Amino acid sequence: MPLLRFLPEATNINFIGVRYYAFALDGLLLLISIFSIFFHGFNLGIDFTGGVQMQAKAAYTITDNELGRIRGLVTGLGFNDQRITTIGGGTCDSPKSSCVLIRVQPKPNQDYNAAAKLIKDTLGTRYEMRNTEVIGPQVSSELFHAGINASILAVIMIAVWVAIRFEWQYGISAAIATGHDVFVTAGLFSVLHLDFTLTSIAALLTLAGYSINDTVVVFDRIRENRRKYKRMRLADLINLSTNQMLTRTILTSAATAISIIPLYFFVPALKEFTGAILFGIVVGTFSSTYVAAALLLYLPKPAGSIDTPVTAEA
Repeated sequence: MPLLRFLPEATNINFIGVRYYAFALDGLLLLISIFSIFFHGFNLGIDFTGGVQMQAKAAYTITDNELGRIRGLVTGLGFNDQRITTIGGGTCDSPKSSCVLIRVQPKPNQDYNAAAKLIKDTLGTRYEMRNTEVIGPQVSSELFHAGINASILAVIMIAVWVAIRFEWQYGISAAIATGHDVFVTAGLFSVLHLDFTLTSIAALLTLAGYSINDTVVVFDRIRENRRKYKRMRLADLINLSTNQMLTRTILTSAATAISIIPLYFFVPALKEFTGAILFGIVVGTFSSTYVAAALLLYLPKPAGSIDTPVTAEA
């Protein structure tokens, strides 16, 4: 027996009885997200607005202090947005971490080539400039729409897979719950005015895959219990299955969060990505526990379910 238990092995929470409170909370999050995205939009980063990307190589390893000095110099140039990180690989590992990637969004009406020259002149002869690229607004706009389409397609394909793996009712429920998690997390970027970049799209796609994992685990237990308890009402079956998997769900989410928290605090370049994932873990765990399975009550009953009316006290 384990020496220490954080959670009981068996719980008896009436998830169906409080489903309306869960729906209300989820609805509030959705309304906030819709309002913010509609009226404020996203704070699009360089990936989606266009900009200048430059790689600079030094003859020495770029330390954290040196990286901070470079950031200070580039910040002083007054660009709208900037991202500066060290990179490795190839000649950048000779010596190790001797290259820095600089990405900036020029000021309005500022020529991109002029911005690149300004950065080069500011850094001086200590750095050899390589691979200067200009990303135009049109290409960036197409990239933004492609990222949004990829997120929507991911949710649809997840729903199709769940429908094939279980039944179509489960697929619809999974699509609603996963789509909710992705949309609310996207709303977080809008509400907090975080930079929305390709990394943000990656975070949303990662979250979609993570969120469906918990949902499928609960669905699988529901299907297993349907075979075992053939005369049990669907509402009671959902409660039983969710309680059986609750400890596993919480421990999995906690372990994932613990592994990500250090990245959030100690890797500034990944702060938006890890922050979105941490928020998504909380939202996804909540929706998988309280919402996804409860939605089955409002769809035609899966095969083999006892069709008994469910009240708020069920």
